[in-house]
Amino acid sequence: MKEKKTKKKGRHPAAAILGATSMCLLLILVLVCIPLTVPRFFGVRIYSVISGSMEPAIPTGSLLYITEAQPEEIEEEEVIAFYGVKDAASIITHRVIENRVVMGEFITKGDANQTQDMNPVPYDNFIGKVACTIPKAGKAAELFTSLEGKVLAAGVIAAAVLLQVVAALIEKFRK
Repeated sequence: MKEKKTKKKGRHPAAAILGATSMCLLLILVLVCIPLTVPRFFGVRIYSVISGSMEPAIPTGSLLYITEAQPEEIEEEEVIAFYGVKDAASIITHRVIENRVVMGEFITKGDANQTQDMNPVPYDNFIGKVACTIPKAGKAAELFTSLEGKVLAAGVIAAAVLLQVVAALIEKFRK
């Protein structure tokens, strides 16, 4: 009985490289987006630091993860996020010097500032306490949440799809 010699065909090297590149692009995009999206499902707010008032502990460009907390339970030296007293649109992150529970307010100070903040922070302006900081990651977060970043992400997805299509065409014409 003669045995047939069958040559096992694998993927064409170019198709394999294009397919792997496509998957790497998508994997990188997912890994970049995980720290910007998943924490939000657990009630964590994410902000980027744009001023140096908390340096060197929290440098400009850091990514902040803010968790909910009861204002009465905040202790001295904890770092909190709150809406500005004069400008409710601004979000400030400073260290608590004193928690005046009876008055329902915090006395805060930025680490880099010489004096404490002029106005006490009412509990109504309290957002939460800083749970985690990632230096320099705030700039990446700003990029991916901007219009340019969304266009970049769409471009990465489109490139990955195109690479998969080209890999499939190479395989089709090979057969």
